[in-house]
Parts: sequence; structure tokens; C-alpha cells
Amino acid sequence: MGERDTLLRVAVEAYAGQRVDESLRAFVLGTCRITVAEELDRWLDPERRCFRVRGDDGDIYIPRYDVTSDAWERTLFRGGGRGARLSSI
Repeated sequence: MGERDTLLRVAVEAYAGQRVDESLRAFVLGTCRITVAEELDRWLDPERRCFRVRGDDGDIYIPRYDVTSDAWERTLFRGGGRGARLSSI
């Protein structure tokens, strides 16, 4: 199983007037909308934009934007907050 097989596609929202890969506001996993409560870290390279964020559910997520495919993916989820139910999505 390759890396692409383990990534989950997500829909991402950004602040109005900014590029979506510059400032995350929320993202959708399945039918659950997670508001970004805090941006903990970000790292950028020519091919990817990665953000480590705390969701309003208390959980930690790493949404990643792939420049080549123009798509967002969730690469990591750490449960423990109210959103622990999302780990199976």
C-alpha cells in the first residue's frame, strides 16, 4: 500500500481574500466540519503545504495541500478530544 492509499481527501476553507494554502479556517472530513481553533505549525516546500492545527473538537490534524494534484489530504489525526469518532473516516 503506497502513501496515496493511506491519505484521506478533505475539503478546506480559507479566510476570504487569501489563497487556501496560506490561511486555513476549517476543513470537512466526510460529513463533519472542523473549525481550526489554532494553527500550531506549518511547513512549505515547492510540492506541498502542510499545517498542524488543533480543531475546535480538541484534536490535532495535519491537512496537506499537494501542489501537483491541486488537492488537500489529511495525513495525520491524533484523537483524544471530542472528535475521536473521526479516526475511522
